[in-house]
Amino acid sequence: MEKTLTGVPIIDISTYLDGTDKLSVAQKVNEACRSIGFLVISGHGVSKDLLKRVDTESRLFFALPKNEKMKYAPKGKDHVRGYASVGSEALSYSLGIETPPDLKESFSIGPYDFDPGNDYYFRPEAGPHFQENIWPDYPPGYKKTLKTYFDVISDVACKMMRIFALALDLDENYFDHKIDRHISMLRVLNYPAQLSTPAPNQKRAGAHSDYGSMTIVKLQEDSSGLEVLNKNKEWVPVPIIPDTFVINIGDLMAQWTNDQWVSTLHRVSNPDTEEMRSKDRLSIVFFHQPNYDSVVECLDTCKSEEEKGKYQPITSGDHLRNKFLRQTTMS
Repeated sequence: MEKTLTGVPIIDISTYLDGTDKLSVAQKVNEACRSIGFLVISGHGVSKDLLKRVDTESRLFFALPKNEKMKYAPKGKDHVRGYASVGSEALSYSLGIETPPDLKESFSIGPYDFDPGNDYYFRPEAGPHFQENIWPDYPPGYKKTLKTYFDVISDVACKMMRIFALALDLDENYFDHKIDRHISMLRVLNYPAQLSTPAPNQKRAGAHSDYGSMTIVKLQEDSSGLEVLNKNKEWVPVPIIPDTFVINIGDLMAQWTNDQWVSTLHRVSNPDTEEMRSKDRLSIVFFHQPNYDSVVECLDTCKSEEEKGKYQPITSGDHLRNKFLRQTTMS
């Protein structure tokens, strides 16, 4: 009988990375993705110094006056990189639920290291995913830090996709050619201190599911608020543990697996103590998305020979575009 998890498990992936016990890691990941769609990973090997540097420099950026940060705002309606101010987004709109705007601000980058002479990156179907990034001048070195983190976390995502492949009874490298030109986005999110009472139903981030293959989050260690809706329809907190990442699968991976893996609703609730309300909260979020032309259709291992997939095949790029069309943003 399949075990159903009601809380978010913590999984050490070091034995996958060193090759000593790959299958047990894959088994635990499979259980988490089927039950709750969230897991916390330790043993990932990412430098503590890098994580601290991203955190420190991001806080310096968000501490700038708003008029300084707005210099790095997107340059047009279709531009998806740069700074977004508090209240410019309402994630619950992606589910068709109208709420007040979310109480967060962000800075986003996407892929940056690609051949400008290769038309693959500039075809109409590539959309905005390889557009020019907007790089902040302050703090000094922030551009380099963000680039380094983007590369390092892309590698973590690649390794997780290989774990996913084993968990789904596929060849370990099954997804490699589908993510080698991925269209992922790195967003540093700042949830400012709440010095006034939020509007009714207004949260730091409203209930939503993510769009892509997976999301990899580095949470501030002395914070709280990230909650997951489990299969019992209970909102449960995600454990915050030093030197770990929170990983959740998105709608694309649920579709790929014929909904055997769940893309779970989650939210960032408002702080419930005066001490926590007086503090900013920082999250470093990597939204992993396969190559825009990778076709997503039901995996053979997720259906019987006679069974059809629930979803029509779709490219990663079209899937993401459809999701963005449902999300309403406000100025």
